[in-house]
Amino acid sequence: MDDTRTIPADSALPGWLASLPEGWQPYAMLARWDRPVGIWLLYLPCLIGLALQRLVTGVYVFDLIWAVLFLLGAIAMRGAGCTWNDITDRDFDASVSRTALRPLPSGAVTLKQAYLFLGAQLLVGLVVWLVLPLDAKLVALLSVPLVGAYPYMKRVTWWPQAWLGLTFNWGVLVGAAVASTVSIPVIVLYAGLILWTIAYDTIYALQDREDDALIGVRSTARLFGKRAVLISFCFHLGAAALIALAAAMNDAGRIGALTALLFLAHGIWQSARLKSSREQAALAVFKSNVWAGALVAFGFALSAMAPEPRQSSLFADHEIVPGGPPSTMSLPFGFEMKHSRPSPADPGETWFASAALRALKREGVIGPDADEILPE
Repeated sequence: MDDTRTIPADSALPGWLASLPEGWQPYAMLARWDRPVGIWLLYLPCLIGLALQRLVTGVYVFDLIWAVLFLLGAIAMRGAGCTWNDITDRDFDASVSRTALRPLPSGAVTLKQAYLFLGAQLLVGLVVWLVLPLDAKLVALLSVPLVGAYPYMKRVTWWPQAWLGLTFNWGVLVGAAVASTVSIPVIVLYAGLILWTIAYDTIYALQDREDDALIGVRSTARLFGKRAVLISFCFHLGAAALIALAAAMNDAGRIGALTALLFLAHGIWQSARLKSSREQAALAVFKSNVWAGALVAFGFALSAMAPEPRQSSLFADHEIVPGGPPSTMSLPFGFEMKHSRPSPADPGETWFASAALRALKREGVIGPDADEILPE
């Protein structure tokens, strides 16, 4: 069999596929096992949601088991999602040069075989679902309509990337439900990761703008046009802000602040790389988002394992100190603003005009006649 006819044009690891038995290769491509980036981007939100809630409770040894189960579920469900996407998009894929050699449009897999393979992957996902806590089971079930509708979004809206964000980051809610509950900080984080997905999937869609325009497929890459890179960075910026807010709400401390800043720095690098390559590096930049997601997961987990003293509120109340203003004021992420206390010899800052005039008189700047204008 000619490998150039069985490996799609956008395959990332054809060597790995070539080592599989010939009959398995089309199914590996159907599930995108040759391109693990999508698996990581589905898996990492589960870890991020779990780690965010562990900021409150601390990390448990059993979380390692959850991490493994999340990975198995991500492999199965991402493969099932890609298989379903290829089933619904088989006619579109046949019209796009990058996807024309995928298993269904090329005839390497029949439609019936694709449905059977879809069922097998869903069965693996069901096994993982059965071991989840009840709350997490209910949350996971709510994602099914999102997954089912996603392939059709590119036909009815210019924002299929936003729908992908809703779908791919649902693991944040599942991970949080496994740890405790889906709280307000979790919802804030979920919104932030949706913005992140819009950014990286817009970058991915830059590769297909010409083909998509020919066959009428909509995307944010086409919608944003020449400003696609700039607008994608704006979504990165919004994502970083919401990640920082969610971290602050769960007392992530300085590690949480640093995590959000590094995530933003990665977004800046992505935009710079795209601009310098005139968007030719779109695929490589898209893949680099695995590191951006891993950075957030690792940062939250590290903060959960090394918690800082908690504050009762975002900004602590002012402390009344005899003889001077408060010496410190607490800020988010464990920072504080310090103010040196005045001493009898150094009265410190002067806030009233009368006191200022007296100070100038002591220094000899003004003469004794100033007593006439100094109030008693």
